[in-house]
Amino acid sequence: MAGIYIHVPFCKSRCAYCDFFSTTSGEAWMRRYADALVREMAARRAEWTLPKVDTLYLGGGTPSCLPAELVLQILRSAAALYPLSDNAEVTIEANPDDVTDDWLRALGAAPINRISMGVQTFDDALLALIHRRHSSRQAVSAVDACRERGLHNISLDLIYGLPDQTLAMWESDVRKALSMPIAHLSAYALTYEEGTPLARMRDNNKVAEADEELMSEMYQRLCTMAAEAGMQHYEISNFALPGCQSRHNSSYWQGEPYLGFGPGAHSYDGHRTRRWNLPDLARYVAEAEVPMEYEVLSDDELYDEYIMTRMRTRRGADLSSLPDNRREYCLSMARPHLANGRLRREGNCLVLTQEGLFVSNDIISDLMC
Repeated sequence: MAGIYIHVPFCKSRCAYCDFFSTTSGEAWMRRYADALVREMAARRAEWTLPKVDTLYLGGGTPSCLPAELVLQILRSAAALYPLSDNAEVTIEANPDDVTDDWLRALGAAPINRISMGVQTFDDALLALIHRRHSSRQAVSAVDACRERGLHNISLDLIYGLPDQTLAMWESDVRKALSMPIAHLSAYALTYEEGTPLARMRDNNKVAEADEELMSEMYQRLCTMAAEAGMQHYEISNFALPGCQSRHNSSYWQGEPYLGFGPGAHSYDGHRTRRWNLPDLARYVAEAEVPMEYEVLSDDELYDEYIMTRMRTRRGADLSSLPDNRREYCLSMARPHLANGRLRREGNCLVLTQEGLFVSNDIISDLMC
């Protein structure tokens, strides 16, 4: 596995909870960005030493708000510079109201075979509260449009713990998503990121955070309902029909190399070097060399990253992959969680149990050095 991530830093509007790097600048900036992106991909070609690209992911931001011609320009340039394998997974993130039959038809020549849509909830009042620009009806129509155009590898994102969201409302969202012809479901606990409109609403007592007990109940119901629908729980927040796991995201959790293009994108060489482009669109389009920073991970940082990524997955952390001193340390820190049933041993692997999934952050933190 080896992949390419392309960050598209544009949105038509900003969601109340989002702190990802993006801008609402218009088409003139989009065209300058696309030209700069092609320039960056060409300039960094020597960094790619593998014969083929297995996964290509357009994330954001909202890639679907780009004119279709720019999406085609980006993908054609990427494929010309970094040839795709015969069964490459090519994903585009999209907002449901962008996904129309006309939009899909315009992208017909693109090698896209997977789409990830940020639905978040099917409750129109909650959608308005968090400043989402689509409706529940548009989300349903978007899935139908994809299926009609022959795009079957469809993933939906949901958020739980939204303001005033009850357990029954969350169950309704999950039930609705699982009733649709999708292959993949991602579900994330709402976080109140400082500086976002939603955090300000909380600070001004206009909304309240869901309590931990409710969040736990929501997560447990999600896991149960997804399993009953035949979906495999292959990562803490991700569920898929057999064979439909996100190959791109799975490569992150398995420490595979990838290149990240675009302002704010990250890259990893698969060994110990990380690079990130600065989240500055103006400099990105204006400067011949992409403004970036990098770090070389220490042994401690490599161990922590191994634990942080592998423990998120159904496979868990393979202790045999660790040096003797790290393995003994990891086992010693795991013993209380093994005793209380939040971790289990599967051969050489430490794996989170169902009871441990919701408190995974605490467990992973304990295992890190």
